[in-house]
Amino acid sequence: MKRFERLAQIRRMDPHGEASEIYRLTSAYEFPWDFTRALELALYRTYAVPSIGRLLAETAELTDRTQKRYDDTSLLLDAVVEHGFDSIQGRTAIRRINQMHRSYDIGNDDMRYVLCTFVVMPKRWIDAYGWRRLSHHEVVACSVHYRTLGQHMGIKDIPQSYEEFEACLDAYEESHFAWDEEARRVSDATLTLMGSWYPRALAPLLRTATLALLDDPLLRAFRYSPPDPAVRALVRRAVRMRGRAVRLLPPRRAPHFARQNWEIKSYPDGYRLNDLGTRPVPGVQGCPVRGADGSPAQ
Repeated sequence: MKRFERLAQIRRMDPHGEASEIYRLTSAYEFPWDFTRALELALYRTYAVPSIGRLLAETAELTDRTQKRYDDTSLLLDAVVEHGFDSIQGRTAIRRINQMHRSYDIGNDDMRYVLCTFVVMPKRWIDAYGWRRLSHHEVVACSVHYRTLGQHMGIKDIPQSYEEFEACLDAYEESHFAWDEEARRVSDATLTLMGSWYPRALAPLLRTATLALLDDPLLRAFRYSPPDPAVRALVRRAVRMRGRAVRLLPPRRAPHFARQNWEIKSYPDGYRLNDLGTRPVPGVQGCPVRGADGSPAQ
């Protein structure tokens, strides 16, 4: 297979009717590393919305059990990508996601915003740092895939196109990003987790590099000091150079899914999808997502 042959295959497919298959080809074959980094950033930036960051701090999932929460989120979301919405694995993963969210008082607007990050951040990351930009087919397919996921989660008023997802995300961040001490604790714990994946001596350098990849509104919301402009330019240039190097490599012949990421460390002996995720925490209750008839989403 030549370097752009899979892209040609994607362009022959229907971005609406074959959206999830296109998304699988894009995320597991064309850009597995980039999608991992982009979705990490997508989830991370949601902490800057105080209602989300405070809830995560209250449950302690991302402060006391950071690695497990990272692993479970990655594995559940990616099970749908790998196996499809109609598979046993996909249905199990969505059921667990809904069971978790029903345990807490999460508003529809926050849920929709999180969904927007899954659509918008991969495009922004890959367009900036990937070995090529995403095609129109891939952008549409990504939007359709996550719109379908949102429907399975009972989220209301889901954007209908990438442009609407992007506008929703930008408007929500502009009006909701704000300082919150508890959200900052979640942010610090996540940065510490990412540093723990590498030799300890590199942790300060990795923290600086990560902050250099964040945009100014996110830095302001967490009250992080802006990185030195020269450091920011160097880090971003290095990530772009990685993308240019990948462009010269032969295309991937086998898919790479989240369960294969070396950052997933909680289950050396394997796992069952139905066992992943959080369980209700006493005193932190509520049903965040309701179906059209008012019943809990399934």
